Amino acid sequence: MTHAAVIASEPKMQRGLEAMERDFAGFRTRRASTTLVVRISVDYYGNPTPLNQLASISVPDPHLIVIQPWDRSVLSAIDKAITRSDIGLVPNVDGTVVRLSVPPLTEERRREMVKQVRKRAEEARVEVRHHRREAADQLKKALRDGEISEDEERRELDALQRVHDRFIDAIDGRSQHKEAEVMEV
Repeated sequence: MTHAAVIASEPKMQRGLEAMERDFAGFRTRRASTTLVVRISVDYYGNPTPLNQLASISVPDPHLIVIQPWDRSVLSAIDKAITRSDIGLVPNVDGTVVRLSVPPLTEERRREMVKQVRKRAEEARVEVRHHRREAADQLKKALRDGEISEDEERRELDALQRVHDRFIDAIDGRSQHKEAEVMEV
């Protein structure tokens, strides 16, 4: 029987991996992508509103993102939100749509993004290790309280380590894949 601490740690580790992947989707690579702008928050009548709830976002070609708001009065707010954001793109307001030209990344910018990818991957690794440590502490407490034997604790710690290793390997693999994607010219 697997201890509840080991069972509970796996979904937490999975959420950490998924959060990293969502963040990776926002990193710009060689092509335009809607993920670059969907997280931008626009001040819509005093309320911060995600851009994808105010407009349709499309990528008609690999170097262009087109944002077409459902309400034209929000065009200037979208323009301001994109300008304030950290995506590094200059909006071009064209009456009814906002166009974002996505230039190719410079070598320097790609290297900078690889550092960001590595930093985010390390944050995910730290989160997975944290969940492993929490579960191991719960197992040690269960041993002290007499709920499990030393043999059971060792088996559960080994199972916990296998789960941890699986998630660390997944993080490393996805990080390497994203680094290669960013560096691709």
